[in-house]
Amino acid sequence: MTITGAVLLAGIVGRPVAHSLSPVIHNAWIESAGMDAVYAAFAPPDEAAFELLIEAGRAGMIHGLNVTAPFKGQALACADEASDTARACGSANVLAFRDGRVRAHSTDGEGLLKALADQAPDFDLTAGPVLFLGAGGAARASVAALLAGGAPEVMILNRTRERAQALAETFDGRVRVAGDDPGEIAGVRLVINAVAGPMEFDFGRTADAVAALDMTYKPLETPFLMAARARGLTGVDGLGMLTGQAGPSFAFLFDRPPPTLDPRAVVLAHLQGLEP
Repeated sequence: MTITGAVLLAGIVGRPVAHSLSPVIHNAWIESAGMDAVYAAFAPPDEAAFELLIEAGRAGMIHGLNVTAPFKGQALACADEASDTARACGSANVLAFRDGRVRAHSTDGEGLLKALADQAPDFDLTAGPVLFLGAGGAARASVAALLAGGAPEVMILNRTRERAQALAETFDGRVRVAGDDPGEIAGVRLVINAVAGPMEFDFGRTADAVAALDMTYKPLETPFLMAARARGLTGVDGLGMLTGQAGPSFAFLFDRPPPTLDPRAVVLAHLQGLEP
């Protein structure tokens, strides 16, 4: 990358964030486009330190940030302008700093829907209910995207029922908590895992399911996906969601679309220790 003028600084902020593949994707796009920019990782220890990053952005020192846990809610709260999508999600995963103001948006839902379209192109989201495992930081944006994409119903299954209920209550009657009846989830068509760490799920409980998506991308082929494929379901990996949200994030950060360089190929080459 040849630097000819002021370098635009963007990055991802979260805790932890050292494992993130976003810098791999965005810096590859930056280099491919010949931009005078750099994309870094920031790991503020607390909310006060996150606020200092926001102030640096307002001062023109940072051009934009992707935001991950645990700062997505704070990212939306600090914004001067927020997209309808971010407001519907109750969080923001991307901020742009322009003329002292903070603009917020959420691309998480776009990433989920693009992953489904790319890896399960025959799946019809409107055909039946979706089962969502987990009620953490990614849940509200994902559920909002599923409803916007035409899912007739989303059932939440979470270890803490109260947290699942709180999530369901932020939406209309199409979102509800899965009950104790083991047959209740039998008719779902898609199972989504948003639980961090290893996840074991008995797909015998979801006899009508035809697809499964795991938001985890390390490892790429998780036990959850292996179990789904063993039952004949179409598996959608978390890397598809990551790369799916990266494109609209790049456009929001830099006011231009990303170059045509395939982000999935870039990430796989990185993971294998090879050059793209």
